[in-house]
Amino acid sequence: LEPLAKQIMRQESGDVEQWALKFVKGEVEDVDKALQGARDIIAEWISERSFIRNKVRFQYQREALLESKVKKGKEVEGEKYRDYFKFSTLAKRIPSHRLLAILRAEKEKVLIVSLSINKEKVIDFIKTKTLKGSGAASKLVSDACLDAFKRLIKPSIETEIMSALKEKADIEAIKVFSSNLRQLLMYPALGEKNVLAIDPGFRTGCKIVCLN
Repeated sequence: LEPLAKQIMRQESGDVEQWALKFVKGEVEDVDKALQGARDIIAEWISERSFIRNKVRFQYQREALLESKVKKGKEVEGEKYRDYFKFSTLAKRIPSHRLLAILRAEKEKVLIVSLSINKEKVIDFIKTKTLKGSGAASKLVSDACLDAFKRLIKPSIETEIMSALKEKADIEAIKVFSSNLRQLLMYPALGEKNVLAIDPGFRTGCKIVCLN
């Protein structure tokens, strides 16, 4: 179906169903399946365009909202996560401890977590960079733009953004834990007691230190 996809992608005037008719054979049972297959191929082409992915990624990094809501029936079990039962904030500014708490709740199947952006704005951008006309072929390409975003680009970019957010939160959490542990280890074991320490040595003699 790639030749059909290429022909549709050119978005020239013509009867797309007649174009598709030539490819009805074998597993392609009818015109609808041929057009659907060609649309899937076009959606993959669109999703693989680096400038489109970079634009979508940039918008997620700048504007995405991180949202969470409680799963139905998990209100009692997830009581300790009550603050996040209906929660929304700009993803790039969420404090690390909040993000890690939300992700723990998601792992425990208490919360549903998602990223949200202005989808219409993104889809309009993709269409602006892809569509060339308004005929039947362009209509199929327009549908492929929507499919490319929803089925291919959106899940991929959201996974990437969430991974980056978690990595950043993990690094910040490790810094806090390290600082707390350092303070704990450096705390005087005996408080303000006077301490006499002896390092015995038969050849060089004993070394003694007194701390008060």
